[in-house]
Amino acid sequence: MKARSATLKFSLLSKLSDYALLTKLRLASLVVFSALTGYFFAVGAEGINTVHLLWLITGGFLVTGSSNAFNQVIERDLDKLMNRTADRPIPDGRMEVPEALIVASLTGFFGLLILWFGLNPLSGILGALALFLYVAAYTPLKRVGPIAVFVGAFPGAIPPMLGYVAATGDFGLIPGVLFAAQFMWQFPHFWAIAWKANDDYAKAGFKLLPTAQGKGQISAMYILLYTIFLIPISLTPIIFTGMDALRMVLVTLAGLAFTWYAIDLYRKRTDESALKLMFASFVYLPVVQLFYLI
Repeated sequence: MKARSATLKFSLLSKLSDYALLTKLRLASLVVFSALTGYFFAVGAEGINTVHLLWLITGGFLVTGSSNAFNQVIERDLDKLMNRTADRPIPDGRMEVPEALIVASLTGFFGLLILWFGLNPLSGILGALALFLYVAAYTPLKRVGPIAVFVGAFPGAIPPMLGYVAATGDFGLIPGVLFAAQFMWQFPHFWAIAWKANDDYAKAGFKLLPTAQGKGQISAMYILLYTIFLIPISLTPIIFTGMDALRMVLVTLAGLAFTWYAIDLYRKRTDESALKLMFASFVYLPVVQLFYLI
């Protein structure tokens, strides 16, 4: 009896683990964090609505998870070809496509329902737009060329804007500049990942580096230029909400530190440098968004 109970428990945990991999739960956490910074940027410390905050977190996780799950359904045959994705639930055979489609559909439906009715219709529209662009535009374009990174930057930059709109119900300049800052961050972030995984991506026909040259000087130059451009764009949310010297200095220093890793990649053009830039991008975004809230 105990053995059977232990087996059931293990089976349940394995299934939950596969669902977490299917929806990329860890990545979804970064997306939801960005949405929350947009929300707090809008309301400040005094205007937090606990119910709305809960709806934003839940809806954000569900819609992001749905995007990731649909992506894995579409790319299931390509995932088998790459070392980094071969152990995902679908290509590894631990989950059938119909089950994954049910998970993707249900999480997407209820996530959008929560954003629309729990928050406001504009939040629901932004969530639907992010889901559509990621699944129907970015995913198929990954085998076409670098245009995929540009298109993918749009759904990737929606979370902070969605968070702001969730709090206010209105779109305007401030959610626009929050969107712009995260939009520009997408390029060095995506390209650092694409550099490190380039050989693996080639097996599936993914073309995500900025030039056909691949891991060369021109691609490294593009990464460096976009990282430099990120510094002034990251300052716009501060500039348009009051020229706060402390926040501007902190965000600038974070941008310079991030740029140092891009310079290192330009100089060395190695996978190790790309990996460092990738990790720096994961640190940079939440740190800067926290600086916005000071």
